[in-house]
Amino acid sequence: MKSEPLSYLPSGDQGPWGIYLEQVERVTPYLGKLKYWVDTLKRPKRILIVDVPIHLDDGTVVHFEGYRVQHNTSRGPAKGGVRYHQDVTLSEVMALAAWMSIKNAAVGLPYGGGKGGIRLDPRQLSPSELERVTRRFTSEIGILIGPKKDIPAPDVGTGQREMAWMMDTYSMNVGSTTPGVVTGKPIAIGGSLGRQDATGNGVFFTAAAAAEKIGLPIEGSRVVIQGFGNVGNAAARAFYDHGAKIVAIADVTGAIYNEEGLDPYDLIRYVAESETRGVRGYPKAEPLPAAELFAVPCEFLVPAALERVITEQNAHKVQTKIVVEGANGPTTPAADDILAERGVVVVPDVLANAGGVTVSYFEWVQDFNSYFWTEEEINQNLERVLREAFEAVWQVAQDRKVLLRTAAYIVAATRILEARALRGLYP
Repeated sequence: MKSEPLSYLPSGDQGPWGIYLEQVERVTPYLGKLKYWVDTLKRPKRILIVDVPIHLDDGTVVHFEGYRVQHNTSRGPAKGGVRYHQDVTLSEVMALAAWMSIKNAAVGLPYGGGKGGIRLDPRQLSPSELERVTRRFTSEIGILIGPKKDIPAPDVGTGQREMAWMMDTYSMNVGSTTPGVVTGKPIAIGGSLGRQDATGNGVFFTAAAAAEKIGLPIEGSRVVIQGFGNVGNAAARAFYDHGAKIVAIADVTGAIYNEEGLDPYDLIRYVAESETRGVRGYPKAEPLPAAELFAVPCEFLVPAALERVITEQNAHKVQTKIVVEGANGPTTPAADDILAERGVVVVPDVLANAGGVTVSYFEWVQDFNSYFWTEEEINQNLERVLREAFEAVWQVAQDRKVLLRTAAYIVAATRILEARALRGLYP
């Protein structure tokens, strides 16, 4: 008897979850005897959908829809961020949780995959309203989370502030200060040095590792970045500091271009002071139609925004040697095939943006031990972990003659399903 398909998603276009399932199908032929357990990867372990009602500042009551998904916990507690975005869906959160399972296993972290989200536009809420949303959401998902069960972290639309509120709410509910319940916290309450830039630094470390394999120097190379939040601006600074030239950057406000290169430090100051809080209007660059961003000639293209931005409709326009996926799921399977045919190396998200969860792991370990590392130690260990993971995936890709993404899934799925097989089924 075959397992029944999931009933709570449409049978047609399943959105981001459908992309994840296609990626699992591509790796299945390489799993050998572990194919027996492959349905484990296709079914989230636990899904919680919650109502999040709050009082707005004007006294009215509004309700938001929230999610927490635990995809797999065979290798350890669930780990994954919390996203605040107006387009959050169950399919998206399921896929993000599943990609976290793959990411943690590919890098070798002792975690499973989890993810959370609330369907709201954080720009439309005041700080006090966001605090009420965060605290109510934390209380609603409190039955799932915990430092040894499921550890949230920041994602799109959230940051240190929200993690502080989450940690405090959970601590008040359980009656003791529990720093390890979330990561990405402020330093003063158990956060880790190096966490803020960890994902962007990881993008650079994996990009440099890939560049070494094909003999491409970083110094003098051209870089195009989509997204200028924590990931995009940290990656831009890392490339810039190593002599690369940032020729184009885009965010939600628009895209800009300068053939001679952009100074990300100066751009960060502009964004902080501008009315739009974005890159649009930056006086030291030309405006660029957002649809043309991926067509800008470069050596490194870094999509660091949302999923499904490189598709079969625009993949043929991409003019780069290496795509480094700072975002989760930015490239569809069909686009993967087009890029491969054109000789473009794609460093998959489960490696490229694993810097954040890697330093989150370091933070979690430090919280348990109440002993904190220097930023130099953090960055050295981060680079070591990511380079070792990249080397292992690269070797599998060469041995099996597959794409880096498929190789990463072979490594990760093997680790997850070996753990499932060894643990067996209870009862």
